[in-house]
Amino acid sequence: MPLRHREFHRMDNVGWLRAAVLGANDGIVSTASLVLGVVAAHATHDSILVAGVAGLVAGAMSMATGEYVSVQSQADTEQAALEREGGELLDDPKGELHELTHIYVARGLEPALAAQVARALTAHDAIGAHARDELGITESMRARPLQAALASALSFAVGAALPLLVVLLAPLSMLAPAIVVASLLSLALLGGLAARAGGARVGRGVLRVVFWSALSMAAASGIGALFGTPAA
Repeated sequence: MPLRHREFHRMDNVGWLRAAVLGANDGIVSTASLVLGVVAAHATHDSILVAGVAGLVAGAMSMATGEYVSVQSQADTEQAALEREGGELLDDPKGELHELTHIYVARGLEPALAAQVARALTAHDAIGAHARDELGITESMRARPLQAALASALSFAVGAALPLLVVLLAPLSMLAPAIVVASLLSLALLGGLAARAGGARVGRGVLRVVFWSALSMAAASGIGALFGTPAA
């Protein structure tokens, strides 16, 4: 029995990794920054919690909406291209076969072999062959708007839940430092895992996410302190 060979490439992780990391990072940073701004404004514990929950819901919905609109636009573009290609296959099948043959020649096949491959693939699935080799559209990479929207909303909510958990557990007097420490540690871990899964340098990934996240939290705290109500 021949051995089945399957290679693992880190590039296989790029799609889901990007969406998950982006959503979770946004959830942690946005909610932690919002909560720190409200804390710096000397709000009550209940007001801080309400602001955090509102930030989680609004952020998750915003992520879902933005991702859906973006990916749906991509899906519409792909569908229009496939419909146009289908029409061209009906109107000029010989021309499309010739075009497919030239694609394979450009990729290194001998003309005779390229023509043979083009004829075989056209007979098997003409629109699939042109979608993959002419348009660059594959089934695994097709745009899926609802899936992308749900994944973005869920990853944001999971990230945003961390600062809210700190708000629930920490006393008001220790809330700000607890949120900062918990958020930065979580972001460092997330950045390190993402870098490792993607084959990048872990230290660089950690420093990058921690630096920009700390800057965001500091800015939000400064705004809250500047415009908030002085402590009694």
